[in-house]
Amino acid sequence: MTSDDADRAAALLHLRGATLDKGEPLPMPLTMASMYHLPGDPEGAAQYGRTHNATWEGLEKALGHLEGAPCIAFPSGMAAIAGVFFATLRAGDRLLLPSDGYYATRALAERFLAPMGIVVETRPTAAFLDGGFEGYRLVFVETPSNPGLDVCDIAATAEAVRAASGLTVVDNTTMTPFGQRPLDFGADIVVSADTKAMNGHSDLLMGHVATRDADLLAALSDWRRLSGSIPGPFEAWLAHRGLETLDVRFARMCDTAEAVAPRLADHPALLSVRYPGLTADASHGLAARQMRRFGFLIGLTFASKGAAERFIDGCAFLRPATSFGGVHSSAERRARWGDAVEPSYVRLSIGCEPAEALWPALERELGRATS
Repeated sequence: MTSDDADRAAALLHLRGATLDKGEPLPMPLTMASMYHLPGDPEGAAQYGRTHNATWEGLEKALGHLEGAPCIAFPSGMAAIAGVFFATLRAGDRLLLPSDGYYATRALAERFLAPMGIVVETRPTAAFLDGGFEGYRLVFVETPSNPGLDVCDIAATAEAVRAASGLTVVDNTTMTPFGQRPLDFGADIVVSADTKAMNGHSDLLMGHVATRDADLLAALSDWRRLSGSIPGPFEAWLAHRGLETLDVRFARMCDTAEAVAPRLADHPALLSVRYPGLTADASHGLAARQMRRFGFLIGLTFASKGAAERFIDGCAFLRPATSFGGVHSSAERRARWGDAVEPSYVRLSIGCEPAEALWPALERELGRATS
């Protein structure tokens, strides 16, 4: 961890405490309100549950501290992505998406944006810079890509997109601000599904958007207010609580992933292993330059779909579930959702189990999966 990250992690825990008056609660209170006492001129006061909530604001303050930019919270990662699309795109605009990124982003664009006259195009993450970005209003980057874990050069992309008068959006869900800081590389907007590692406890949906551009922030704020795409106060309270342990959870998950990935790569039960932290990985050089950690996701390709399923179902310390980033290690065959991966490809999400307990469980089940 860099000294900047250490300072950021420590200060996060004291954002609220440093502003308290005597006798106020140290934890952030939960504000449940749709109506507020509002006599006279409403300006300068909380007005309505769709526009103001103290719990959202506490969460957004914490998120903004980590991102180094103002943030707007949304009720899910996809709501955050939709907010960016609908706040920035108009009929006739061109949108570029990763062909190997999260499938729901492409589905949203194809199902709702394309019929509105927005041109939706795709490229693979590993070749995202090929062809340039002339004529694109919005270029959406996901790095490492989910689920294939290819890496795209954020700085080079953002520079080229800006030169072509477009906007660069980076989905940073897999990395969190402790693993990668896209805004520092020139991205205009960062989106995140805080459902994943940011909250980390697999018990809520949440997302956020961060930007240092005041006009974009205002447009996103207007979209949330007018569309009603608002987070629930209780979910925001839970997300804030989870955020306070992000530093220790993320470090544990990345440490364990970096320890087990080389062992997985050497195991005969696997045809291939994708992890940016492996020196032999195609993305390693770029990942080492732009990522602060190599993350907690590992891609495994088994000899067969059956072997993959036996591994997932049989391991005592793996939960067979979709999503990732929780305290529990989990795994799934992503082809079952239509991702363009081999039927035997498994996305492994490393959790917070001690490495000395997790690795033997993984190794034991690898042997059984192929027997």
